[in-house]
Amino acid sequence: MERSTLDVWVGIFVVGGMVALLILALKVGNAGDLVRAGPTYTLTAQFENIGGLKPKAAVKSAGVVVGRVVSIDYDPDSFNAVVAMKIDRRFGKFPKDTFASIYTAGLLGEQYIGLAPGGDDKLLADGDRITKTQKAVVLEDLIGQFLTSRAGEPTGK
Repeated sequence: MERSTLDVWVGIFVVGGMVALLILALKVGNAGDLVRAGPTYTLTAQFENIGGLKPKAAVKSAGVVVGRVVSIDYDPDSFNAVVAMKIDRRFGKFPKDTFASIYTAGLLGEQYIGLAPGGDDKLLADGDRITKTQKAVVLEDLIGQFLTSRAGEPTGK
């Protein structure tokens, strides 16, 4: 009897561990937000460089997640990346002069798009393009600029 009780507790522990791993996997993959999905509208933006931005990356305004990146394509005419975003309608619509920038969460964290609303009276509609954008700051480029600027300085002796 004691052996079967121990087996039951081990089974409960293993199942609990699997559930915890599943929740962690959904959290890391940003799939947890799919549960709250409601009506959305699509906006696009062109960036010179998207760095490590990936589909399902967060779109934030004032630090609040207002949407997700749906797709990233390449425009061969302008040589830019075209990012499509789904914005949740419950956060309202953004003005036409909204500024979209690519930021990094922490020093080496994941990248996301930050939306800074402007003051225009006209609002972006479904399918509109955000025209004011700022490319991602790529850590490798910053290190390269630092090293090349330091190479031209006198040694001090």
